[in-house]
Amino acid sequence: MMKIRRADDRGRYRNDWLDSRHTFSFGEYYDPAHMGVSNLRVINDDRVAAGAGFPTHPHRDMEIVSYVLDGALEHRDSMGNGSVIRAGDVQRMSAGTGVTHSEFNPSGEQATRFLQIWLLPTKRGVEPCYGQKYFAPEEKQGRLRLLVSPDGRDGSIAINSDARVYGTLLDDGEAVDQAFDPGRMGYIQVARGSIRIGDERLYEGDGAAVTGQDRIEIRGDGAAEVLLFDLPATA
Repeated sequence: MMKIRRADDRGRYRNDWLDSRHTFSFGEYYDPAHMGVSNLRVINDDRVAAGAGFPTHPHRDMEIVSYVLDGALEHRDSMGNGSVIRAGDVQRMSAGTGVTHSEFNPSGEQATRFLQIWLLPTKRGVEPCYGQKYFAPEEKQGRLRLLVSPDGRDGSIAINSDARVYGTLLDDGEAVDQAFDPGRMGYIQVARGSIRIGDERLYEGDGAAVTGQDRIEIRGDGAAEVLLFDLPATA
């Protein structure tokens, strides 16, 4: 079974420097029918204007993953981390017992676009921690590259959540497939372009929850960039 969440049906927050689309309820956007899937609670598609960003704010007991699509994002936090992540980078912050951080677009000219992802932690009250890694396009081209996992296997970033996050780049007609173990499900987020899953076509910004299937094939319908989440069937 596949339940599609169309891009135009998402929530939206917009001000003079941020244009954010919310797949699930977030901030001022509340929809009881879309509170998350399994332990996946947030997918925000954020576009940040040049020279602007999120001032210092707190988080607690949440695993936060940032996936940069365009431009750059400067990160500073109360753990003493300061870095700039760029397109192709994946950043993970475990908020644990509590952390504050800020995120700014350091460019004076180019806008930044990134996916902000929140996952429920496996263990609450852990020591906050931070990590980031660059994944080159060739690592994702035509294959599902493991980006984030509970144990950091295959060069992925370790995360305190029962979730595996894969990224792929697909050319037109190129396909990848993923098997799901019993008790697992998938969530697909189209970051760019369009894809086909069976007879369904998904476009940029669309998402789809996949349940009750042991395998899924994702095929490029033109060039596409996609994230696939392997999650518990029940959170």
